[in-house]
Amino acid sequence: MPLLTVTASKKIDATLRLEESTAKMIDRYAAFLNVSADDVVDKGMEYIFTKDKDFQQHLTKQPDLQVPTSLRIKKTPNTVASTKNGAKAIASAAK
Repeated sequence: MPLLTVTASKKIDATLRLEESTAKMIDRYAAFLNVSADDVVDKGMEYIFTKDKDFQQHLTKQPDLQVPTSLRIKKTPNTVASTKNGAKAIASAAK
């Protein structure tokens, strides 16, 4: 039984660098689930965020902590239009 369940949600485009072996396994898992590699990465990260007890405690202790953005988010007409006064768009995990 697969560990991940994939449903449609709002998406953004971002650029990531991965180990080649990780990228191959993502493709294999995507084929196994018959979904896109993007969905595998998205749902896999959501799974980690919810299962990591230390990270959950960190979020509870510092819910408003501002961190530098390191994910390279591709600007699209939708993300640019949704930002106010040219402020940087912030990506949040789909619920």
